[in-house]
Amino acid sequence: MEVKIKAIHFDITDKLVAFINKKVDKLARRYEAITEVEVTLKVVKPETSMNKEAAIKLIVPQSADLFASKVADTFEEAIDLGLEALEKPLEKIKCR
Repeated sequence: MEVKIKAIHFDITDKLVAFINKKVDKLARRYEAITEVEVTLKVVKPETSMNKEAAIKLIVPQSADLFASKVADTFEEAIDLGLEALEKPLEKIKCR
């Protein structure tokens, strides 16, 4: 499985990269059909709370790509919410 992480208009920390990889690996162990994960992080203007956006795209063969985008106070929270939102459609794919 390949993980691509993009940070738009800011430098991503090693700690955040490690957090994303850990969460994605955990999801990939449960759903082995995932071949690629694309995570895009950006800070939404204006600079207020709830301005961190994480867009997550899962590529699963023989299925439509799955996508979730969440905005939260922190990137970690946005990642958690996005991956949580993708679990239900992954369950449907797994059941087929």
